[in-house]
Amino acid sequence: MSLLVVGLSHRSAPVSVLERAALAADAQTKLLQDTVAAEPATEAAVLATCNRIELYADVDKFHAGVAELSTLLAQHSGVGLEELTPYLYVHYEDRAAHHLFSVACGLDSMVVGEGQILGQIKDSLARAQDLHTAGRLLNDLFQQGLRVGKRAHSETGIDRAGQSLVTFGLEQLAVGTDVGVWAQGKKALVIGAGSMSSLAAATLARAGVAEIVVANRTVERAERLAQILTEGDDTAVAARAVPMDAVPGELTRADVVVSCTGATGLVLTAEAVAQAVEGRTGQPAAELADTAPATPHGKALPAAGADENCPLDLAAAQPGFSVMGEAAVAGLDAATLEQHAAWVAGATVDRRERRTPEADAELITALAATAATVGRIPERRRPEPAAGIPRPAPSFFLLDLAMPRDIDAAVHRLAGVRLVDIESLAEASADAPMATDVDLVRRIVSDEVAAFGAAQRAAHITPTVVALRTMAADVVAGEIARLDGRLPDLDERQRGEIRQAVHRVVDKLLHAPTVRIKQLAAEPGGAGYADALRTLFDLDPETVASVSRAVDSTDKKDRPA
Repeated sequence: MSLLVVGLSHRSAPVSVLERAALAADAQTKLLQDTVAAEPATEAAVLATCNRIELYADVDKFHAGVAELSTLLAQHSGVGLEELTPYLYVHYEDRAAHHLFSVACGLDSMVVGEGQILGQIKDSLARAQDLHTAGRLLNDLFQQGLRVGKRAHSETGIDRAGQSLVTFGLEQLAVGTDVGVWAQGKKALVIGAGSMSSLAAATLARAGVAEIVVANRTVERAERLAQILTEGDDTAVAARAVPMDAVPGELTRADVVVSCTGATGLVLTAEAVAQAVEGRTGQPAAELADTAPATPHGKALPAAGADENCPLDLAAAQPGFSVMGEAAVAGLDAATLEQHAAWVAGATVDRRERRTPEADAELITALAATAATVGRIPERRRPEPAAGIPRPAPSFFLLDLAMPRDIDAAVHRLAGVRLVDIESLAEASADAPMATDVDLVRRIVSDEVAAFGAAQRAAHITPTVVALRTMAADVVAGEIARLDGRLPDLDERQRGEIRQAVHRVVDKLLHAPTVRIKQLAAEPGGAGYADALRTLFDLDPETVASVSRAVDSTDKKDRPA
């Protein structure tokens, strides 16, 4: 069997694809179950975070394994295989271990060196263990990955190379100002009560915000987080919990909003944020002058399904986006864009009152030409202000850490509002300086990969060595029994001396070969030594297999819950 990982991340796929491929908890469970039920795989684990979805498996065939894992990812993510395939990466054997260890150290994170990934890897392993989809190989891999990550953080200064996604996001909100100074006296609304939201709330509390309101669908979890924030030694802050239906009212009182939920649709639409701005200022939310047409947030947005004869798939459109605006058409192929441009050009008087369809048609036609050249257009979410018109200083700050997104990307166009999300974090972190400690961590990863490979290859031959020694012990026992029958007059002391002498001879004969074969098996290409040993000593394959099953059973029994 061999280790295989198939996945996509912020390094291989645009955010628009990642958020569509995001897996809810139930989908992850079903994916694991279906993977181990598939023919090529015997073990499976899923690592799903805000910027990566990876499926790890122990497979007996490489090509069949890649095909099956890719198909399963597409089926459970809801993104077609043909569309998903260009963004997938594949790692096999040592390269797969190298990838996970790099991920565990934060080398592959959006913010290099962030430590939260260790908790996510631990959760992935726990889920696979609970579902009994993680066997010996994946347990060893993930547990060593956790050790490698901890080693990297304790032996190097990788923490200085980057911060957690939360800290980095708050720094982007603060726009060059020290986060502690920026946060003083502000009121914060945290939507969600999971691990990322809890980290955000604690970070805001330590930064010095005056109040934190936690909103969650399960109010009990929100209350528990609020209590922890209030009673914590380093997070003591005025905190309270509210249900999700209280969010619109809380938006008008908050200065900072952090959202990270598991919702599959938008939690905050552009309209909701615009209404909050109006509630805060008493004035309708102004829209930034822009080189691209914008969605009219100062009044009710057109519902995605309200326009007839639109060539878009309106059922899949996110609420809060104008079906004529740029966000609605991002990622479409050229033919559909051209159809859409023609539809917009023939807009009715009613739509013309809401927007200028000629401007939309011109934009969409240009986008169609781009798509015809480069295939598909990426989503363009932060507009460039018109020349000579500065963007006003923000007074309302939103941090969206969810995947798929919680907050409508069109919020970028509201004056006085600053939205930082996964995509903008990715762009900002791409230019972040790399610390010299990164090289040290890379060396640690390389050493640990070599050690892991050697241990796995040595473990592969252990059942064969055990079976050989078992066979030798059976031969000794048979010969001693035969000797007892031929020499019945020997006393017990004599019989004991003979047994010890025979055992010593067998142990000495087997010691050097078994030690040497374990050393050879640990080297690259050493897997063939087990086959040679079985052939030379005519070992029963079922005996070797039974030893392997016994070792696996012991590993599971001793494994921490």
